[in-house]
Amino acid sequence: MEMQISGVNMHYELLGSGEKKAVLLHGWGCSTELMKAAAAALSPDMTVLLVDFPAHGKSSQPPEPWGVPEFATCLKELLVRLDFLPCSVIAHSFGGRITIELAAAEPELFERIILTGAAGIRKQSDGKSNQKQTTYKKLKKLVEFARRLRVFGKLPDQWQEALIQKYGSRDYAALSPEMRKTFVKVVNYDQSEKLAAIRNSTLLIWGDKDTETPLWMGQQMERSIPDSALIVLEGGTHFAYLEQTGRFNAIARSFLIETN
Repeated sequence: MEMQISGVNMHYELLGSGEKKAVLLHGWGCSTELMKAAAAALSPDMTVLLVDFPAHGKSSQPPEPWGVPEFATCLKELLVRLDFLPCSVIAHSFGGRITIELAAAEPELFERIILTGAAGIRKQSDGKSNQKQTTYKKLKKLVEFARRLRVFGKLPDQWQEALIQKYGSRDYAALSPEMRKTFVKVVNYDQSEKLAAIRNSTLLIWGDKDTETPLWMGQQMERSIPDSALIVLEGGTHFAYLEQTGRFNAIARSFLIETN
């Protein structure tokens, strides 16, 4: 199914018919496909909404570069128009950013929240990444100077792309030039100060081998969100909810259905 919101054709799917409701939010570069195992586990007892974020899955791109607030506004509008509020949430990675943004501002939108490998806290810089960034900025200035000379034709564009492929993150390098602007807005958005405003009961499920959103982020969220608890999936990476599907789904059912 599709609905036009904020200039985006939003793709979504509804499963189940239970009185209790849950929306499942995927991570950056992913889609509803990765949330379907969790949806299948919940749908016998809940109405489950799967959403493709703009520029993901079957949803179209935003009309301009968006940041986290714009993505959050778009999702809220979808939930309102589907009469899906209040609802519980399971959010992975980037989906966690959107959940934090909405829950901190309007806790009444949600019932219970599960965040797994959630983004939202800015990564700590280390010496290696700082050196890499410094090198990239120096070379980028040289490319921009060559572009201003207007004697190299399209070569500066090729050089710029080569720099991005070498020094940019894998997610950034894979994007179109327009979506890279959105990506920069998203990853530079620190929500650490918003966590204390979340009043919903929140379960944090983290893989201890997660390198994208390391375990210390989950531990910081547990300290900051008043009504929260952290469960660590030993050996799990950033996609621990998929790697340990049975355990994750059992925990989710217990939290959202059996003890609610």
